[in-house]
Amino acid sequence: MQNNYNISSIKHDGSLFILIFITALAVLTIITTKTVYADIYKYVDDDGVLHLTNVPSIPNAKYVLILKEKRILFQSDIDVNKYDHIISKAGKKFKIDPALIKAIIKAESNFNHEAVSPVGARGLMQLMPATAYALQVDDVFHPENNIEAGVRYLRYLLNTYRGNLQLTLAAYNAGETAVAKYNNNVPPFRETKNYIKRVMSYYDSFKK
Repeated sequence: MQNNYNISSIKHDGSLFILIFITALAVLTIITTKTVYADIYKYVDDDGVLHLTNVPSIPNAKYVLILKEKRILFQSDIDVNKYDHIISKAGKKFKIDPALIKAIIKAESNFNHEAVSPVGARGLMQLMPATAYALQVDDVFHPENNIEAGVRYLRYLLNTYRGNLQLTLAAYNAGETAVAKYNNNVPPFRETKNYIKRVMSYYDSFKK
């Protein structure tokens, strides 16, 4: 799941700030091994204020890509079957293919239950704090709690989009608002499109 950075107090000459921002992201990524983050764009509004975002959603804004999406997958000994019993239980409860759940976990956190993204998404299924609160998750880093809530949210999205998996994954990644903004189509964000392709590729692999 992604969120929106919005730095509204930086003037046009914000090159130094951008460098510091990117460096901070890099450090944070190292500290939180195996975390993920999306493409970061900048744009300058009519008042000369520099904005940073990972969701370029303002029409006619001249976005410039300043940080390409990066996925840190340091582990070579990942046990992709470690949470199968939890995934199977949640899949049965919410009537979702466990292979799809597993694919989303792979794409979101690479099976790292302690993953925290720079935008605050947490745990195996990268729940944003607001989502976790709405789903009444007490410990978002607890594998069973996180998967249970993530799959419940996934079922909600599948119901919302009448089983359309492309839109469901787009909403999981970019948010329901982004999907609605583009008339219930997949938003034209490269990160979101890549996310869908990645999940579907993992899904095919886990179904075998």
